[in-house]
Amino acid sequence: MGAEREARACAAFYGDAGRCGPGRAALRCVRCLRQFAGSTAKRCRDEHLEEALQLAQALGKELQALGEAEVRPLLRCVLAFQLEAAGSSSAFQKLEQIVTQLAVGQEAVLVQEVGTLLAGLAPHGEVLSPEDLQAVCMFIEESRLGRHHWQQNMAPLLQRLAHTLSYVLQGQPAPSGTWGCLAVKACLQLFQVMPKDVAPLVWSAAAKNEALQRILGLLLEAVAGKALSKDVRLLAGTALSMLLNTAPQPESGARAALTLFQLMDRAGAEELRVGELAVEAHSIPELDGLERLALSRGLLTCCRADILCCRLEGSTCQACLLLDVLFPIVCTLSKEQKDCHYHCFQVLVLWLRRVQENLPELWHLRGGRLLAEDAKLLQKLTQLVWDNAEAPVEGVSEFIQSSFRVLLEIYHLECQHFEDQERPLYQQMLQRAVSMPWQIKARYVPLCALVPYVGSQQVLDACPMLPQHLLSCLATNHLCPTATELYRALVRQQCSQGQGDVQAELWAQHWLPLLSRALRSPLPILHSNAANHLLPWTLRQLPAAGTLLAAQFSGADTAALRAWVSLLRVQRSTAGVTLLRAEEAARLQACLRAREEGVRLAALGLLCGGPGHSLAGTEERLLREFLPLNLNCHTSAFRQLLQAALRKVLGRLRDGALARLRGKDPREPRGEGVGQPARAVDFVEWLLQLCISSLTPWANYQRKKTALLLLTAILETCTDTWSPERKKGQPPRTMATLLGHARQSGCWDFFSRPNLLALLGCLQDSTNEIRDTASELLVRYFPAAFPETLTPALLRLAQDALSSPRVQEAEAGAVLMKTVLHKSDSSTLKLLALEAKTAQTLTNRSLYFAQHLLRVLQAQLATAQQNLLQAAAAAPMHGVLAALRRCLLQVPEVITCMQTAESAQAWQELLSSLVDTARDITSLLLGALQSQQGPEAEQQVAAPSFADMGNAIGSLIMLGKGQREEEEDSVLLSEEHSLILTCCWVSVKEVGLLLGGLAELLLSSPGAKHLLQLTSLQTAATVFQEILLRCRHWGAVEGCSMGFTKFCAALLNHPNTELQAIPQTILDQGLEALSGPRSSSITRRAAGFPMLFLCIVSGENPAQARPLLTRCIQTLLALATMALPQDWDQTLDLPQVCALHVLQTLVRGAGLGAALLRHATPMVALALRGLSSPCWAMRNAAIQLFSALTTRLLGQKQSSTEGCLVEGLSLPAFLGQHPQLGAVLLAELEAAVPGGPHLRPALHAVLTLLAQLQPGPDDPSSPSTHFLEPLLELAGSPIYAVRAMAAKALIPVVPPPQRPALLLQLAQQLPAPGGVLSHNALHGRLLQMKALLAPNPGTARLPAEALHPVALQLEARSWLLSPAQRCPLVRAAFLQVLTLLPASLSPGFTQSIWDAVSAELGGLTLGREPGCAELQVGAAVLHQTMARFACSEAARLADSKRIHTVCSLLQHPHPDVRLAVLSWVTDGKRAECEELERALRLTLLNLQSVLQDRGNKEFLRLYLEALVHLCRDCPSWSQEASQKLQGSALACVETLLLVMEMERPGPELLSQALCAASLLLTVGFGDEDALLVQRWCMMLEACGRPVADEVLRLAAACSLQTAGTEVLRRCRGAACPWLIPMALRVINMSIHLLQDEDPDVRHEAAGFASLVQHGLGQPGGDGCIFVQGNVGLLSLLQLLLDEFGHHPETFGSLLQHLPQPNLRAIVEDLEADTPHSLYKEDEPNVFAEPAALAQQLLPFLVQLLEKAPSSALHWLQAAGPSVLQDLHYCQQQWSHESATRCWMKALGCAVLRAALAVLLVRAQLVAHALRLLGEEHGAVLGLDCGAQELEQELVLVQGLLAQHGLGSAPQQSPAPAEQGEAHGDG
Repeated sequence: MGAEREARACAAFYGDAGRCGPGRAALRCVRCLRQFAGSTAKRCRDEHLEEALQLAQALGKELQALGEAEVRPLLRCVLAFQLEAAGSSSAFQKLEQIVTQLAVGQEAVLVQEVGTLLAGLAPHGEVLSPEDLQAVCMFIEESRLGRHHWQQNMAPLLQRLAHTLSYVLQGQPAPSGTWGCLAVKACLQLFQVMPKDVAPLVWSAAAKNEALQRILGLLLEAVAGKALSKDVRLLAGTALSMLLNTAPQPESGARAALTLFQLMDRAGAEELRVGELAVEAHSIPELDGLERLALSRGLLTCCRADILCCRLEGSTCQACLLLDVLFPIVCTLSKEQKDCHYHCFQVLVLWLRRVQENLPELWHLRGGRLLAEDAKLLQKLTQLVWDNAEAPVEGVSEFIQSSFRVLLEIYHLECQHFEDQERPLYQQMLQRAVSMPWQIKARYVPLCALVPYVGSQQVLDACPMLPQHLLSCLATNHLCPTATELYRALVRQQCSQGQGDVQAELWAQHWLPLLSRALRSPLPILHSNAANHLLPWTLRQLPAAGTLLAAQFSGADTAALRAWVSLLRVQRSTAGVTLLRAEEAARLQACLRAREEGVRLAALGLLCGGPGHSLAGTEERLLREFLPLNLNCHTSAFRQLLQAALRKVLGRLRDGALARLRGKDPREPRGEGVGQPARAVDFVEWLLQLCISSLTPWANYQRKKTALLLLTAILETCTDTWSPERKKGQPPRTMATLLGHARQSGCWDFFSRPNLLALLGCLQDSTNEIRDTASELLVRYFPAAFPETLTPALLRLAQDALSSPRVQEAEAGAVLMKTVLHKSDSSTLKLLALEAKTAQTLTNRSLYFAQHLLRVLQAQLATAQQNLLQAAAAAPMHGVLAALRRCLLQVPEVITCMQTAESAQAWQELLSSLVDTARDITSLLLGALQSQQGPEAEQQVAAPSFADMGNAIGSLIMLGKGQREEEEDSVLLSEEHSLILTCCWVSVKEVGLLLGGLAELLLSSPGAKHLLQLTSLQTAATVFQEILLRCRHWGAVEGCSMGFTKFCAALLNHPNTELQAIPQTILDQGLEALSGPRSSSITRRAAGFPMLFLCIVSGENPAQARPLLTRCIQTLLALATMALPQDWDQTLDLPQVCALHVLQTLVRGAGLGAALLRHATPMVALALRGLSSPCWAMRNAAIQLFSALTTRLLGQKQSSTEGCLVEGLSLPAFLGQHPQLGAVLLAELEAAVPGGPHLRPALHAVLTLLAQLQPGPDDPSSPSTHFLEPLLELAGSPIYAVRAMAAKALIPVVPPPQRPALLLQLAQQLPAPGGVLSHNALHGRLLQMKALLAPNPGTARLPAEALHPVALQLEARSWLLSPAQRCPLVRAAFLQVLTLLPASLSPGFTQSIWDAVSAELGGLTLGREPGCAELQVGAAVLHQTMARFACSEAARLADSKRIHTVCSLLQHPHPDVRLAVLSWVTDGKRAECEELERALRLTLLNLQSVLQDRGNKEFLRLYLEALVHLCRDCPSWSQEASQKLQGSALACVETLLLVMEMERPGPELLSQALCAASLLLTVGFGDEDALLVQRWCMMLEACGRPVADEVLRLAAACSLQTAGTEVLRRCRGAACPWLIPMALRVINMSIHLLQDEDPDVRHEAAGFASLVQHGLGQPGGDGCIFVQGNVGLLSLLQLLLDEFGHHPETFGSLLQHLPQPNLRAIVEDLEADTPHSLYKEDEPNVFAEPAALAQQLLPFLVQLLEKAPSSALHWLQAAGPSVLQDLHYCQQQWSHESATRCWMKALGCAVLRAALAVLLVRAQLVAHALRLLGEEHGAVLGLDCGAQELEQELVLVQGLLAQHGLGSAPQQSPAPAEQGEAHGDG
C-alpha cells in the first residue's frame, strides 16, 4: 500500500501548522484521498475525488508561493494514489486534474516526481506485473507527463515490455488472466499514442531497436496461437496493425501487411520484414486459422486509409490491400471460422465501412465502378451477406443490419456518382427478401435497409401480407426487434409523404388494423411488444393515431379493456398528463377489478407510472382498494411487475415529499396530491402494515411472496440503508429528513419488534424463496445484532432444525444459522461456548461459528458411524452441511476474515479438517449403500443396483434396530428406508455443493488462495470422483455436478500448474476407464459418470481455446467408431456405447454452447452410423445423441405461452453454416432411395432433422436444391413413416414460389385408372402434395389462380377417390389434397366429390364396406376423412342441404363417422358457420336416444362435450332447446344425474355430464322439480370438493356459470322460496371454488361471480366485465347480506367456512419433544387460507347477526363454551415465560397461528352475539360471562399474543375493516 504510506508521511509533514501555511487544507485533501481509496462504491469514490479536486483548486494558489520541499510531499502523495487508481480511467483522469492543479508553478517538481514514480515500476526485475502494466497503459493514454517520461525512456520501456511479453507467452502466469492482455495493450497504446517516437526505431536502419524487433516476433507468435486467449490474439493483431501505421510511406506499410499474410499462409515468405525489423518464419507456431481473423480485424480497425488503398507493388493489375487481399480473407473467414462467427461478421462490417470511407480513392485506383451489375465483387458480396444473414450467434444481428445498410449505401453512392438510374440490386434484394418465409429473421433486415431507397409503398406492393407477417413477428421474441425496426422504417417513410390528416390516413390504411389486433391480442407477448415498441413510437410520430385507436377500444370485453389501458398509459406518458378524468377513473377502476391479470397489470402500470411526484386522491383510493385484493395472485410474473409498479410509486412519493420538505414544490398543486409529506407517510405506513400482516405463517405462498416483494420495495425506497454493491437505487442524501418527519408522527418504524418477529417467522417457511428473501431483508436492513432476548431462542431453534431429517426444515435451519451469524455478537459466541462446554478462546465470530458447526458435523458423523439409522432420524448431517455452505460462502464477513493474516492458520486448519470430514462422510454413506464400510468400499467403481441398495439398507435397519431377522417385505418403502436414503443422497449432494463453492470462492480471492492446500484439493477431487462414479440418485448427481464444475473452473483458471493438472488428470483417468475392460456397467448404473466429463470441460475458460474439450471429443469419437467385438456381453456397457452416452451429455450441456458446433458434423455422422448397429444399446445411445445434436443445431423451440407459432432456421442457411454436415445428410438420403439393397435405419432421423427447418428464399442456385430429387424418390418407400416424414421434409426444400410448379409435376405423375404400379409411391406423392399445399401458421395459402392447373390435373384423376381405387389410405390422402384446394376446383367437380362422399357414407353399414366382402386396413381413416370433409364443406358453403347431410351423420350407424363429426365440432381449428352450428345444436339436443343407449362411454363423453361446446356461449340456445326438447329437458337431466350417481363414470365423462345437466337445467324447472335441483346441488358439491379431480372441480365452476346464475335469478324476491337453500348452497360452493388451488377453477368461479354481479344490476357497464376472484368473493358476500340477510339459514351457511381447530392439542403437539417423521401430510388445497377467509367473513357475519340475531342461538350454544375455554387456555399459556419455551417455534407454526387467528374471529363473533342478544342469553346458553367481560378478556389475549409475535395488537376501534382491506389483512 504505497499510497497509504505516502499519505501517512504527507500527513506527518503537514501536521505542524506552523511549519507550512496551507497545511490544514493539504491534510483535508489527503483525508479525501484516503477515503477515496478505502471506498468500494463508485458513488462514494467519485464524491471523495470531487471534494479533493475542489480543495486542490483552492490549495494550488497557496502552494505557488512555497518552495519545492514544501510542495513535494503532497505531489508525491497524490501521484501514489494515481498509480494505484490505474485500473479506473475516470478516477485516474480526476487525479490527473488534481495533480495539475497542485503543480501550477511547480512543473519541474512534478516532472521529477513522475519520473521517479514511473522509474520505480518493476524495481527488482525486468518483468512488469499486471498492476505495473496497467500503470504504464494509463500514463501513456491519460497523462501528458507520463508520455513525456516514456519518450525520454523509450528503450528501457521496450526492453521491459519485451521481457514481460515473452514471460507471459511462455505460460508462466495464468493463461486465462489479464496479464497477457495488458502486456499486448501496453504495446498497442505505445504504437498508437507515440507513433513519431516509434517510427524511427522501425523504419530507420540507424535507430533500429532490438527490443522492438523482439516485440514484433512475440506479437506474431501471440497472433499465431501461442497465446491461448482469443482476446489476446485479437488485440495482438490490432497492435501489429498499429505498428504498420508508423510507416513513412503507404507502400511500405502495404508491403509489410502483404508479407504478413503470406507468412501466415506459408505462401513462400520466409521472413516478415517491417522496415528494418525482421522475423523468421520458423518462429511462427502451428496455425489454426484464427491468426488471419486477428490480422484482418486489426488492419480494418485501425490501419491508415492510404495504406489500405495504395496499389500493391508487383501487381499486374490495379490491386490494393483492401480489395484484393483483405476481401478474399473476409470471404474465407465467414466459411471456416464457425466458432468465431461474431468476430468474422464484425470483420465483414469493418471492411464495408472502410470501402465506404475510401470510395473516391478506390474508384480512382480501379478506374471505374466497384459494384457494377456484372461485377464479381458485387456477386460475392451479396452472396456472402445472404449466406450469413441467419447466423444463430448472439450479437450478430447488429452486424447483419449494418452490413446490409452499408452495402446499399455504397451502392447508392456509386450509382449517384456514375449517374446510373437502373439500380437493379434493389429489386433483386427486394424479391429475394419477400420470397423468404416470414419466420426467417434475415428477411426483415434487408427490407429495413431497402425502404429509404425504394419507398414503403413498393415494399408493401411486393408483399401485401407484410403487415400480417409483422404481427406474427411481434409474437415471436427473436423476431420482434427486426419487425419493429421495419415497421418504423415503413411508417417513417410514409410520414415523409404528407402532413397532418394525410399522414394519419396513410398510416391507418395499412397499420391501424395491425396495431389494433396486436393491442387486443390475448397473447401476452404480442400485446406487450406492441404496447412497448410500436405504440409509443407511433404516438410520438403521429399523435392523431391515438384518436383512431381509441375508437377501436370502446368495448367492455377483456381485449378492449387491456388495449384501452395500454393506449391511455402511453398517451399520458407522451403528453405528460397527470390527472385522470372522471370517466377514465371509472373505467380504470373496472380494469383494476378485471379477471385477467394482463388487464389489471396494465391498469396498475398506468396508475403507478405517472410523470408527477405525487398521487392524486383518486389514484390513492384505487391503489388502497387494489393492493389487498391482489396479494395472493398465483403467477410469478404478476408479483414481479406488481413490485416494479409499487417501487415507482414509492419513489415518486419519496421524492415529492423530500422536495416539499426542502421547500421545492415539484409542479403539483398543494391541495390534491399525496406528495404532501403527511399523506405520503401515511400511505407508506399503510402499505407497510399490509405487508407485515400478510406474512403470517398461515398465509399461502403467493401472499407471503408478494408481501415480501412489496416490503423489499419499501425498505429499498424509504430507508437510508446504503448498499455498496448496487450502482443504482441508492437512497437520497437527505433521506434522514423524511425519516425524522415520519417518525415524529409515530410512523415508519420499519425495524420494530413485530416486524422483526414476522420476518423471523418467515425463516421457518417450507419454501426456499420465502426463507431466502426474509433472510436477505433481515441482513441488509435490520440493525447489526438481534436483541439479546431473541438470540438464545433463535439459536436453539436453528440447531433443532438442523437435526431434522426433513430436508425443508434442515434447510430452514441452515438459513437461520446464516442469519444468526450475520446478526451475532459476543453474547452469541458465549451461548455457543456454553453449549459446547468449552471456554471461549476466540473473539472472531466467523471462525468460531464455523468451528462450532464443524464440531456438530463431526459429532453427527460419529453417530452415523455407530448407527446410521439413528443418525438419519436425529442427526442426518445434511442440515449442518447446508449451514456450513451458507455460512462460509454467503456471508461476506467470513471471506474478509479469511483474508486476515492473524486468522489464516486457524482457517487453514479448519478447512483442511472440513475437507477430510466431507471425505469421511462420502465414503461412509456411499459405502453403506454398497454394504461396504471402510477402505474396501472405495474399490468398487460402479454404483450399486437398486436391489443391492435395498439389501444394504435393510441390513442397516436391522443393525440399527438391533434385530436379527428382517421384517416382512412390503411393496412400499418403510419410513426407516426413506430416512436412510434421504440422509445419504441429500448429504452427498450438500458435500458436492460445499466443496465446489469453497474452491470457487477461495481460489478466486486474492488473500485466501493459500487456505486450501494442494492435499485438500486433491482430497476434494477424490470425493467428487467417488460421488459421480458411485451414485445413482440424479438429484445428488446434479448437485454434485454444480459443485464439481465450479471446482474444475477454479483449478483450470488458477496460475498454479499443479492445480491445473488435477482436472486434467481426472479427465485422463475417466477416458481410460471408459475405454478399458470392466466387470460392471458404468453409464447405466452411475448416472454421474458422463457428468464427470461435462463438468471438467465446462470449467475451461470460454474465451480461450478449449484443449480439454477437443481432446475429450476426439477420444470419444475414436472410441465410438471402433468395431464391435464378436461376442459382447449384453449385461455390460460396451466402450462404444459409453462414448455415445458421454457425447450426448456434452452436447446437452448448457455451458459449452457454440464450442461444440465445430464438432457437430463428425458427431452427426457417428450418430447416424450408430443407428445401423446390430447392438440395441448402441442404437439407443445413437438416437439419444442425434436428438441432442438436433436441439443444439436448431435451437430450443419456444414454449407455446410465448405465442411463437413457427420459427427456425432455413435450410439454405443451415447448409451454409454446416456445409460438411449437409453433405453427410445428402449422402444418407441418396443411399436410401427405394429399391436399394437394404433398409437405412438412419433415414428417418435425417428426415426428422430436415423437417424441422424452414424454407429459404427462391434461389435456383441454393444448395438445398440437391435434396429435392432424393426426397421425391422417397415417396415410394415401403415404410409409411418414411413416406410421411419425407413429405414433411419436402417443405423446407421447396420455397413457396416454386411449389405450384412442383405440385403440377406431382399431379401429372398421378396414374390413370389401371396404371398404378406402386400404391406406396402413389400414397407418398399424395402425402407430398398435401404437405406442400398445407399453409404454415401465419402464412397465406398459395394463390388460387396459380393452383388452377394443379386442380385440373386432379379433376382428371377423380377415380382415385372412387371405390375403384382399392386402398383406403390412398383415397383418404387424395380427398385431403382436394380439401386443400377449395377455391381452385371447378364447382361441378366439387359437387361430384360431395355426391361421391355422401353416397359412400350413406351406403356404409356397421361392420361392412360397400362393395367389399371384408374389412380393409385404413377404412376408418377414410371414413373419418370423408366425414370431416363433409363438415368442412358445409361450413364453407353454408348450404342447407349439406348442413342437413352433416346433421344426419350424427345418427349414422357407423361409430367412426359419428366420432369424426363430434371431434370436428370440438376442434378449435374448424371454420365457423352460424347456420351449421345452429343445426348441430338442434341435432345434438336429441339427447334422449343417446342417453338411453349409452353403452359407448367415449361416444357419450364426446357427444356431451360437443353439446356443451356449441351451447354454452350461445345466447339463444335456451330458447332453441326449449322448442326442440318440448319438456323433455328435465328428463334428460334426470338421466344424466342417474349416470353420475349410479354408474360411477370416469372423471372426464362425469365432468361433461355435469356441464350438460347444468345447461339443460336452465331450460326451465318449476316448483315440482325441487328434488331434481337438490340432487344437482349435491352433485355440484361432490364434484367441487378439494379432494376431487381437477377436471371435476373445473366442471363444477363452469356449471355455476350456467345453472348457478339461473338458480340465483329465480330465487330473487318471494317467487320461489324453496330455492333459497339451494341458492345458499350454490353461493357456498362458489366461495369454496374461488379459493381452489387450480387457477383455472378460480377463473371460472370468478366468472360466475361476475355474471351474478352483472345480472343484479351492479356496476359493470353495458357488457359484463368479468371480475377478479377476490372482487367476486366480496360481491357474493355482499349479495348474501343484501338478498338473504334475513333468512335464518344464511348465518349458518357462512359459518361452514369457519374451521374449528383443537387449540390445546395443537399446542401440546408443538411442545412435545417427539422425533420427526420424514414426511408431512399434504394439504388438499395449498392455496386456500381458512384464517384469511375467517377474518374476511367477520364483518359480514356481524352484519348478518344484526339482521337476524336469533339465527346465532344454536351456534352460540354449541361453540360459545369452547371459545371461552380456548381464550382461558391462551391466557394461561402465554401469560408467563415458563410456559412459552417453544414460542420461537410457534412463531413459524402455520397450524397454531391459523388456529389462534380463527379463535379471535370466533371470540369477536361470540361477543357481538352476546351484545345483541343481551346478557341474559349468556347464562341461559351456559356461558359464564357477558359481552363486556368477554371483550376485555379478548383484548387481554390479543395483547399477550402480540407480545410474542403471534398476532396483531388489539385495535382501538372495534369497527369492521373496509371490505377492500379485509382480505389483505387476513
